[in-house]
Amino acid sequence: MYQIIERCNGCGECVYECHTGAIQEKNGAYLIIPDNCVDCEACMDFCPEEAIVKL
Repeated sequence: MYQIIERCNGCGECVYECHTGAIQEKNGAYLIIPDNCVDCEACMDFCPEEAIVKL
């Protein structure tokens, strides 16, 4: 399971790299929907702020 932490700058790069649609924007913040996530870590690799962490 992954989480986007406060360090996120809202660039949206993770959304474009997520091929399962697990990352969504809600009220100006990005969230990872665990049921859609396949643990590929693509979002972590493309986050320029290292704001996605594995729990």
